[in-house]
Amino acid sequence: MGAATSSSKDSSSLSSSLLTFPLIEEDNDEQQQQQQHDDATKPTNTKDAPLQITRATKLYAFCAALNSCNLGYDIGVNTGAGILVQNSLGLSDVQLEAFFGSLNLFAMVGALSSHIINDKFGRRWSFRVSAMIFIFGTILQSVANNYIVLMIGRAFVGLGVGFGLAVDPLYIAEISPPQFRGRLVNWSEFAINLGIVFGFLSGLVFAGVDENVAWRWMFSMGAILPCFVIFFATYVMPESPRWLVANGREGEACEVLKKVYPDGYDVDIIVNEIEESIEKERIAEHAVGWGVILFPSPAFKRILLVGIGISIAQQAVGIDAILYFLVFILKQSGIESRITQMWILLGLGLVKLGVILIAGRLLDRTGRRPLVFVSLLGCAVSFFIVAMSFIGALPSEVGAIVGLALYLAFFSIGMGPATWTIASEVFTTSIRAKAMSLATFANRATATIFASSFLSVATAMTWSGFFIMMSIVCLIILAWMYVYLPETKGRPLEDMSQYFAEITGDRSILEAEETLYRRDDPSEFRAPEPVVQPERQQPKRNVAPERPPPEDAHVMGTMA
Repeated sequence: MGAATSSSKDSSSLSSSLLTFPLIEEDNDEQQQQQQHDDATKPTNTKDAPLQITRATKLYAFCAALNSCNLGYDIGVNTGAGILVQNSLGLSDVQLEAFFGSLNLFAMVGALSSHIINDKFGRRWSFRVSAMIFIFGTILQSVANNYIVLMIGRAFVGLGVGFGLAVDPLYIAEISPPQFRGRLVNWSEFAINLGIVFGFLSGLVFAGVDENVAWRWMFSMGAILPCFVIFFATYVMPESPRWLVANGREGEACEVLKKVYPDGYDVDIIVNEIEESIEKERIAEHAVGWGVILFPSPAFKRILLVGIGISIAQQAVGIDAILYFLVFILKQSGIESRITQMWILLGLGLVKLGVILIAGRLLDRTGRRPLVFVSLLGCAVSFFIVAMSFIGALPSEVGAIVGLALYLAFFSIGMGPATWTIASEVFTTSIRAKAMSLATFANRATATIFASSFLSVATAMTWSGFFIMMSIVCLIILAWMYVYLPETKGRPLEDMSQYFAEITGDRSILEAEETLYRRDDPSEFRAPEPVVQPERQQPKRNVAPERPPPEDAHVMGTMA
């Protein structure tokens, strides 16, 4: 086809030269040279052309994902160390719940304030700050002799975790070519679960040590990984090209992109795309105010209901709380040996880790809705099995282990990986940044509430009654998802806007989206009114203009 095009252009040039040869001979030579240059470079940057992921990209993504292991390790190590800390320091159930639940509270503060370092000093400094704060908090927890010092250390650990939650997937998304972005960002999710396994393993390693000393060693081991993160952020990882472009350092961004993309790739085009993306985000930020979020029209209300609703549902099925209190559940089922408990924890962690590997592929093959439905139904059945083990209808130890293993597997197959993918896909461009912030806050707040009340509620209701209640909660969420959750697999964002406009009869969402892409020159853009009234005249176009899929569909990870 390229040869045919070239022959056609040569014939056209020849015909023209018969008339005006003296005038345009030099121009034709220049055009032919330019055409040859374009033909030589075009295939490399064609979206349909195969693009190989570079070793440098994998290395940088690995280094960034390693920071997520800190969060996973904290969850895993506290699962085994929590009961030891309670016995050693004489903590009440309420104090232990506050210790567990406060991590999410402090993490929210860290995530909300991370933009100060992220935007001003860059992603690499964010990694360093996150790791240093985590190390300091870990040391305080390890040497604590009273509850106050323990909670101060917990506060710093939570702040470090919050910084990590904000920067890890963000850096991977910005350093990765779009074709591999989703897969590489999932490395952060995998790293969290790998960290959980490491935390479980630490409990097994120190299972034979006196419990007054064991939990201190277990906490101390958490300072090892952050040291590697600091080293990698200083000597291995480059700065994010997006941050470099945003700060007027395009030359340095090109150097980084040359490592990320294969040899011969025209990275100047990527720099231009980054500049356009940054400008579009600026336009979106000013085009639609918080009024659309706080006082939404019917279509926006339905979108927020789905996106924020599923983020709350992820924690409402109890994942963080269950992980923190696994040892208490095993002990209540009749398993008293510390070594046996740690072996079981390690097995459960490996089950969860293995299912995560499978879930990433199934998500794009089978769709979001089927996996979410299977996940919720499986969680409900799993909770019922655990409840029956406490009632005595099943052998208590075996029933509890089987039920917990099934719960972690079913959660990891759907509700774990699908939540933030769905949220980023249903939120339209005009409200994505603000809506994702609200969804993240709601997710962490729900996790805080559940982890801070799990033990008290289970004791008050009896363990069997508590798990029956959790089974019912999963079924209620399943019914809610069946009614409200759309299938987003393979559906362009403009179709999602059209979908919510049709089911609500509200076309204002299409007008709000169109304002962001109405002009090719963003500098001519003028922000519309924050709130669009439904009774305004219907726009001529019934579908939102085309735009690329979200680059950070997998950016927001889950703590479990």
